[in-house]
Amino acid sequence: MALGGPTGDDLVEMLAALANPIRLRIVAALANRRDYVSQLAREIGVSRPLLHMHLRRLEAAGLIIGRLELSEDGKAMKYYEVTDFNLHLTASAVAEAAQTLTRLDPGKGPAPKEPT
Repeated sequence: MALGGPTGDDLVEMLAALANPIRLRIVAALANRRDYVSQLAREIGVSRPLLHMHLRRLEAAGLIIGRLELSEDGKAMKYYEVTDFNLHLTASAVAEAAQTLTRLDPGKGPAPKEPT
């Protein structure tokens, strides 16, 4: 992310990741503690495969981070926690981020180059 705030591309990715009720519930559940996939799936009430899909999206947006750890019985478990992100949206912050956009639509790759 840029020093003064997220770039336009980062902001689009973060907002898109948060624009889903399940992902909002994941961030809320992890806001004050870290947790592992099975426990998180039970708490939120979704299957582990569905949870993994949402966790990947949140991790790609830089909103959460996952770490593999060994449990006492030697089993590898992946714990997730919220990163130290801070989104403060104002019209001027959005305008500043928009100046750094490189993609018109993040799902369609880079923006076309302007003719010189």
